[in-house]
Amino acid sequence: MRFQLFSLALTGAVCLSASTVSSPDSKLVVTTGLQSGKPIYSVTYDGKPIIMESPLGFVSNIGDFSTGLALAGESTDKVHKSFDQDRIKQSHIDYTANKLTTEYKNAKGQKMSIEWLVSDNDIAFRYLIPAEGDTRSMIIEKEATGYRFPDFTTTFLTPQSHAMIGWKRTKPSYEEPYKPDAAMTEPSMYGHGYTFPALFHVGDNGWALLTETGVDGYFCGSRLSEYTDGMYTIAYPMPEENNGNGSANPAIGLPGATPWRTITVGSTLKPIVETTIPWNVVEPLYAASETVKPGRGTWSWILWQDPSINYDDQIKYIDFAAAMGYENVLVDNWWDTNIGREGIAKLAKYAQSKGVNLLIWYSSSGWWNDIEQGPTNIMSRPIPRKAEMKWLQSLGIKGIKVDFFGGDKQETMRLYEDILSDANDYGISVIFHGCTMPRGWERMYPNYVGSEAVLASENLVFGQNFCDEAAYNATLHPFIRNAAGCMEYGGTVLNHRLNRNNDGGTTRRTTDAFELATAILFQNPVQNFALAPNNLTDAPADAIAFMKAVPTTWDETVFIDGYPGKYVVLARRHADKWYIAGVSAQDQPLKLKLNLPMLQKGDEVTLYAEDGKSPLTAKTLKIKKPEATDITLTDNNGFIIVAPAR
Repeated sequence: MRFQLFSLALTGAVCLSASTVSSPDSKLVVTTGLQSGKPIYSVTYDGKPIIMESPLGFVSNIGDFSTGLALAGESTDKVHKSFDQDRIKQSHIDYTANKLTTEYKNAKGQKMSIEWLVSDNDIAFRYLIPAEGDTRSMIIEKEATGYRFPDFTTTFLTPQSHAMIGWKRTKPSYEEPYKPDAAMTEPSMYGHGYTFPALFHVGDNGWALLTETGVDGYFCGSRLSEYTDGMYTIAYPMPEENNGNGSANPAIGLPGATPWRTITVGSTLKPIVETTIPWNVVEPLYAASETVKPGRGTWSWILWQDPSINYDDQIKYIDFAAAMGYENVLVDNWWDTNIGREGIAKLAKYAQSKGVNLLIWYSSSGWWNDIEQGPTNIMSRPIPRKAEMKWLQSLGIKGIKVDFFGGDKQETMRLYEDILSDANDYGISVIFHGCTMPRGWERMYPNYVGSEAVLASENLVFGQNFCDEAAYNATLHPFIRNAAGCMEYGGTVLNHRLNRNNDGGTTRRTTDAFELATAILFQNPVQNFALAPNNLTDAPADAIAFMKAVPTTWDETVFIDGYPGKYVVLARRHADKWYIAGVSAQDQPLKLKLNLPMLQKGDEVTLYAEDGKSPLTAKTLKIKKPEATDITLTDNNGFIIVAPAR
């Protein structure tokens, strides 16, 4: 670790007593100090600027910690920990970082520290606020935290929507489109900045992914502001979110800490895709009451829609899941009126006789949107919520999906945490939909198993334009949304027409090989695939055989090749098998020469692919050159290689 004191001339001012902390490999360097009494920092990678001099600090109701500061002390340390985590992109993690803590004092003598952890390719930082005198609480009114990238940087961002718009006034819900390689000066769609995670291409200098982790009921979720005065800053929720309920500014007890803001940096996209920083710096908040079992499932609503939420159709899907060897079936909205509680009890018993678990849908809402799809007014309050979970436990139901949150306020973060904590007491795992992105939750909450927070598969049914853009969207998510947390997309559609009978509605543009590849590319420990009973007979036999065996958890993830919005190739290992998957959204055939270090010359592998002339097939091939494997991808097409792991 490098740690030194020196003077820097920065933007016409003098930065005295600046400090640097570098990664163990010395490539990633954070420089931080004071500029005219204001805390600042900058980031370089391999000697090239990634983030230029940018502000730090915040303004609170008890004092200003963004200006008029003086250095009060510094300390350094090393951090190393190892842990196993069964629901992210890697099952075992060894984390080593260099730590720098700088303490500042404002004009009133109040103290604040900034804690930095810098590992190879990753930065995490947060504010630490001590208790002083009789003051034991604080409201943070505004953060100065900023990100000033070089002018030539381009962006891959998704905007924050207006509050209380969209279907049944449920937004914001992290379901807006991305613009690839956009200029920083281009305004966002709604004028409210951008949601995390946020990807930046810093020209030839490299790439940076911004997000945050460690957000629980003690803070709000944050986002990036509009690009103003040459930079982005941390922004808090809009007052209008959640129908105006709850404060837009976080309140914390003292001593306290803000969540970790993270910056992943690399000269290529490999560190972006493979990062584990959202989980490296957080810890479990409670012990699991039961071991959560990842698994596969399907559900009728994605293709058969609301009319299918009846007893007979759910029996069909339970039988289908059993035929696929799947662990779960999700019963979606309106079950309380269309099936009833006695019907759910019978379904649960029938499912268990088939070796299948039921996942049950709930609305989170009580008073902040116009959702009428039931059940409502249960998950929003502790008394009915706990009674419901006790009932679910009595039926042997071990999972729920809770939908329609619409906001990032501290009050909403507390609701996520309350639902998870109560569910854990009853041995129930939780999926969130219509929701914020997870922020380290896979590690923090042992019964958390995924969030939507993406323009997901349901949109394929709602409009042909979503089908037309499916390949483009799929080539974004591994680099951005899914790089920072589990993504419950609900993909792998094998119907060519997206309706009940596979004969009407919107038309799928992607090949079957593409759809199989997304089962590998999109990471979530509980995967609800958009399959239907008719696929047992109308989909290629090799496709069904693959989907019967596909895993949902991974021991390793390796980036192979790609560019956001164009194409992507990833390799994931589950136990003794490697799954190498790729898809393309390019208009022209893409000829790739892939370096596959997990393979050896002479390996016999199975290739799932199609040429556009005949249905998907599985072929056995022998690897000749692992370091130069030729693959050609056409638009809306994909491939998978399944190989032995050594």
